[in-house]
Amino acid sequence: MAGRRESPLDPSAGPVARFAFELRKFRAEAGSPTYRVMAQRTGHGASTLSQAAGGERLPTLPVVLAYVQACGGDQEKWEARWREVSAEAAAQRRPEDEDDVQPPYRGLARFETGDAELFFGRDELTDRLLGLTRSRRFTAVFGPSGSGKSSLLRAGLIPRLRTPDPAGAPPAALRVLTPGAHPLRTHEHRLEPKDADGDTWLIVDQFEELYTLCHDPAERDQFIDRLLAAATPASRLRVVIAVRADFLGRCAEHPALTAALQDGTVLVGPMTRDELRETIIKPAQSTGMIVERTLTACILDEVEGEPGALPLMSHALLETWHRRKGRALTEAAFEAAGGLHGAIARTAEDVHASLAPAQAALARRILLRLITPGEGTPDTRRPAQRDEFDFGDPADTKTVLDRLAQARLVTLDENAVDIAHEALITAWPRLRQWIDDARERLRLHRHLTEAAQAWNSLGRDPGALYRGTRLTAAEETFTTSDITDDLTAVERDFLATSSIARQREQQATARTTRRLRQSAITLSVLLVLALVASLTAWNQYRVSDQERRRAVAAQHLALSRQLAAQSSSLLGTDPDLSSLLAVRAYQASHTTESITSLFAAAALPLGHRLTAHAEVWSVAFSPDGHTVASGGDDGVVR
Repeated sequence: MAGRRESPLDPSAGPVARFAFELRKFRAEAGSPTYRVMAQRTGHGASTLSQAAGGERLPTLPVVLAYVQACGGDQEKWEARWREVSAEAAAQRRPEDEDDVQPPYRGLARFETGDAELFFGRDELTDRLLGLTRSRRFTAVFGPSGSGKSSLLRAGLIPRLRTPDPAGAPPAALRVLTPGAHPLRTHEHRLEPKDADGDTWLIVDQFEELYTLCHDPAERDQFIDRLLAAATPASRLRVVIAVRADFLGRCAEHPALTAALQDGTVLVGPMTRDELRETIIKPAQSTGMIVERTLTACILDEVEGEPGALPLMSHALLETWHRRKGRALTEAAFEAAGGLHGAIARTAEDVHASLAPAQAALARRILLRLITPGEGTPDTRRPAQRDEFDFGDPADTKTVLDRLAQARLVTLDENAVDIAHEALITAWPRLRQWIDDARERLRLHRHLTEAAQAWNSLGRDPGALYRGTRLTAAEETFTTSDITDDLTAVERDFLATSSIARQREQQATARTTRRLRQSAITLSVLLVLALVASLTAWNQYRVSDQERRRAVAAQHLALSRQLAAQSSSLLGTDPDLSSLLAVRAYQASHTTESITSLFAAAALPLGHRLTAHAEVWSVAFSPDGHTVASGGDDGVVR
């Protein structure tokens, strides 16, 4: 041992390597005693003391104290230093490539159908759900966020349904879906039973997406009606839905759904202490691990009676497993991971700190796109298609998504990205602050995303563009460059095309207005001209009428004078005719001549007088004008 040369150490390789480097340095400062001499001074083996400074693993405290004693150092000081390094080493997460086995805990991710052998603590609830679903065609599972509804359906119910049942036929098909933004359009083909013996089971998880993601009430009601049709006797469908408990009131808005829920509901409540113990211990045991008793007791005390704590516990246990010592999951590793309430935040912060500044900004944009801000309800996760992440550098986007998925903060599949569990929203303060700072913008962004996707799916139909106040609000919100960067290419095209369409409409409106104004001016001019022409014609008519009247008056005047002259010429020879002419001259015009002839005729004695009556009461003339008859006071006609 004395002559062997120690391999070099890199103090930046971690706390264990750094501590070993410090031990070697301390030994050199003490005169570099050989390990054989150090063994003689302490009673510990030379190889044990040599391995303490080897840097492969952290030595025990007694070995460290013996090493320091052999070099004449301050044991109290080095004990404190060892405890610091021990805590730091416990907090270190094992690199992923060092783990050659799958972890027994799912973290924030739900249990899937292939995880049944790791799904513990819900046997009684699974039995109850299985019995109810086999006796009814429509069943609902209600529970608060974090109670394990999705895992109960996938890792509890579905494996039981796949187990042969002597009392009934096996399922013809088992289908699992989440509603999404367009439940009927997306899943209509899956609502029809399979043409085979047995029933088709339809498992609808995250049923609350009908209210958080689907904004078309008609499509929502149609989808619910299709599910409720499974309750009819002739149906070959069996439907099981999982709903977050705070959406029970929204479900009650649909009368038929309310009726179906009356006797067909399973409520997922908190686990008992024994069930929680199974959930903690048995997954580790199934992979050959052990859980310290003190760790189990610590977790039980924190989780029992706390609603929604299961994902927190699962994630903390996963992080503890990544920090395990040999086959043991220790309380020290649990605390180093952040404990029950800090593990998620610790993991998320570690991922955030590992990213370059541009990638960290990209992570914020990615995570906010996976959130639907609540309106009277808690914020919820929002699955997004991968093409929604076409902003930024594609390589950076892939790196960020892979890091988030590796830490089990998000889940990835071929086409979609989703937050692993809504517990991340409440347990990570940084994300909580991001949401609060952008809450109103997020609401507008969610509407913009849906509208842009609908516009794109309709072949970019101009009728689907934003208009009016919605366009104005979007333009005011998404105008600055840092916010515009949050938009996808489709969203930017949608907003730009909407603005261009509005400009064109405004220009068309302006042209129409100008044409109308010009037409109005033209009509006004024509009206004025028509009025002028009418007034001119009226004046001309009035002048012509006056002239006509004057001409007639002149004719009457000339006739009156002529008749008056004739009357005067007949005064001596024919007084009767003279009198008649004088009257006619006066009727033609009241001229001086007619008045004079009328008075002259009145003074003449008439040639023919009616003298037979004292009083003449009536006179009548024969049609030929030659005979006159009179009637008087004596009653005789003469």
